[in-house]
Amino acid sequence: MIEALQAFRERGDVVYGPPGHKQGRGADPRVVAVVGEGVFASDVLTLNGLDDRRESQGVTKQAEDLMADAVDADTAFFSTCGSSLSVKTAIMSVAGPGEKLLISRNAHKSVMAGVIVSGIVPVWVHPHFDEDLALAHPPEPEDVRQALAANPDARGMLLITPTDWGTCADIAGVAAVCHEYGVPLIVDEAWGAHLPFHPDLPAWGMDAGADLVVTSVHKMGAAVEQSSVFHLKGDRVDPSVLKQREDLLGTTSSSSLVYLTLDGWRRQMVEQGEQLLGAALAQAARLRAAIDGIDGLSLMGREVVRPGGAFNLDPLVSTMDVRPLGISGYQAGDWLRAGRQVDIASADACRISVRLTHGDDDGTVDRLISALQALVEAAPAMERQAPVDLPTPRSLELETVMRPRDAFFARVEQVPIDQAVGRVAAEMVSPYPPGVPVVTPGEQVNQQVVDYLTSGVKAGMLVPDAADPELTTLRVVAR
Repeated sequence: MIEALQAFRERGDVVYGPPGHKQGRGADPRVVAVVGEGVFASDVLTLNGLDDRRESQGVTKQAEDLMADAVDADTAFFSTCGSSLSVKTAIMSVAGPGEKLLISRNAHKSVMAGVIVSGIVPVWVHPHFDEDLALAHPPEPEDVRQALAANPDARGMLLITPTDWGTCADIAGVAAVCHEYGVPLIVDEAWGAHLPFHPDLPAWGMDAGADLVVTSVHKMGAAVEQSSVFHLKGDRVDPSVLKQREDLLGTTSSSSLVYLTLDGWRRQMVEQGEQLLGAALAQAARLRAAIDGIDGLSLMGREVVRPGGAFNLDPLVSTMDVRPLGISGYQAGDWLRAGRQVDIASADACRISVRLTHGDDDGTVDRLISALQALVEAAPAMERQAPVDLPTPRSLELETVMRPRDAFFARVEQVPIDQAVGRVAAEMVSPYPPGVPVVTPGEQVNQQVVDYLTSGVKAGMLVPDAADPELTTLRVVAR
């Protein structure tokens, strides 16, 4: 696609259709001064732009085929609406309205949105809760086996790996169980676009037996925001069905900026990926060694790789428990941004995480280490907040008593939060980041969830998708 853009420019085409900025000629100069002329000059339609109206040059198809070849998939599809669209496409290609789909309960809110839109009946496969860390690890093959045995009519399984904290699931083990039962495995590998390109990284879904893998290249790759790819291998999912579902959900005005940067990242990884990621791994090892030497920061390491814990860890992710400092992860993240202009990847009541990519170097790592040292020095002077009422194991495993779609579109009431206990939720409540719903439509709310969420909001938790972000009230199905 890069070559197609070069050809477009060399031809000197003048476009009399979209985009209306006319390759930047009509853009506000004040905007151009901020984002650069190249952004607008590269924003070209695929039809009657990078390609003709018949797509006779196959520009997009060639780029997708090259991506599939690079990651050992049979087929790859580009998405310009992020993995939020890709994962909806994936689940709707495997199950339809009223049909069951096994879903790891630590799924992102975009998965839940797909369940609501599609009318799929979710069978939650719950992760393993680490009580010491107050952290959920991915479900294991035996969990999936039990769920399939109890639900033989399920159409497939959606597994989330890596998690926002860098823990990874046993994809090969889960795939083997799914295939034994004759159903496909979808892997939401949004945080794992880099995994195919270095042997010292955790297993990539396509190499571990998954049938359909979704990746967010903007997260750990080098494409612009909203860049996603879903990859298909084998015959358990029909590629024509997958394409139709994508056409149903996707935009008809796909962004050439997304496509161009996806194609460029693929080329970069094929040509230099092992070298670039090797350098990133070396920087990550240096960072982790430095964090280990900072009193007050408890770095999550391979001690969590065990039965009932994680199957593997992404070494480019550093997750630190800050509770020994007497502060919350929310406070730590806010202080690092305000005090050192360092923006972390995720924060919750207990911890923060940071991610390195091949875009990091000595300078960015040194700055992060310095900021973390300064955080530890500043922590004693920070205001002590009321503690978050952290959940106990199984307390967040709410009972689903109504199909999510039915609850979401039901007649609802907005009740005081303390009156929501025992009621059926009609909305998602997703602390963000990472955006994993604590409550989804159709689940029966319990007291532990209310205590966790209300105390969390007081401590700085953000729940932007709730109708009442302050969580003084909650939307529930009307009686």
